[in-house]
Amino acid sequence: MKYLCLSGLIMLFSLQSFGQSTTVDFFLNGKSVVLISASGMAAPAMDWKVLAEEIHPALTAGGGDPIAYYELEEVILSGAIKRAYAAYFSQRLVKNIVLLIRKNDGSFYSHIYPFSGNANIIAPGANWTATSSDLDALKTELASIGSGKRSENLLVLEVPEYPPVPGLESGTASTAYIPRAPLNLDAFKLGILLTGASGNEDFLTTFRHDIYGKPEAQVAAEQSAERTGLETIFSEIYPYEVVFLTEAKSNQELIGEGIQFILMKQEGREADLMESMGVPLQGLENPDRIVVKYYIRFLVRNELYIGESWDADPDWKTALRDFLKQVVP
Repeated sequence: MKYLCLSGLIMLFSLQSFGQSTTVDFFLNGKSVVLISASGMAAPAMDWKVLAEEIHPALTAGGGDPIAYYELEEVILSGAIKRAYAAYFSQRLVKNIVLLIRKNDGSFYSHIYPFSGNANIIAPGANWTATSSDLDALKTELASIGSGKRSENLLVLEVPEYPPVPGLESGTASTAYIPRAPLNLDAFKLGILLTGASGNEDFLTTFRHDIYGKPEAQVAAEQSAERTGLETIFSEIYPYEVVFLTEAKSNQELIGEGIQFILMKQEGREADLMESMGVPLQGLENPDRIVVKYYIRFLVRNELYIGESWDADPDWKTALRDFLKQVVP
């Protein structure tokens, strides 16, 4: 038995090494985009663009060709925004996505994934990964990525760049949001996504600094608590039929089961959410506070209904109650 266990460990290590090696080969022969999620509570304080300036020389020394840097929280604001970024990455022939996470304690986590080529941007699987206790250790790790291998990336940028993404600078990503309640909620089931139910579509979100690294047991416990809270709120306010979704399903499958509406949730800086949804920023006291905003997606026409008045709140329960009171007559 011990030999079987040893063989299993050797096989696992070999697969991990193969995955890292394959990812490094892509990194050394193709363009990369860097997505940064940095805690504002870490000391010393560093803006994500400051981090980009710090790590760019290390990434190029490691053999990479980082052509653009973005803040992860901006990329994951909505499905429409992710699609715009993905289309731009495809146009630029991007091969790799570099993820950099800075936690509250100042530690860094870095990953390199192949670009998925679709709106998910990355997918679970083989990746290069490293953990660094501080910025100097991070630079050392990044600079050593291609150690012992020849890079095919020759004409690389000397300084980091932050190119605008076509379609986002003019606010066109917000046109899908409709500031009113959807019709016919009484005629069709409302699907409610629980944490982890959206499959690969939300894999990129798990690298946000405040949720990165949560254990599976904690995620399961949070999903259970979330369902209990949702059931309580819906039983109080929502008079129509709901279905809780604990696994990913296609639109066709959902519609076939009589589910034409999905309750959606976005979490992020309030000013970013309002801007992405086409809501005026007038009178906003704290643009940087993290809030939750609910809305309903109509699957048949991919319409997004956010209600007539802005109801986002740092407490998801308050945000949900206020939103449901808007959409239920």
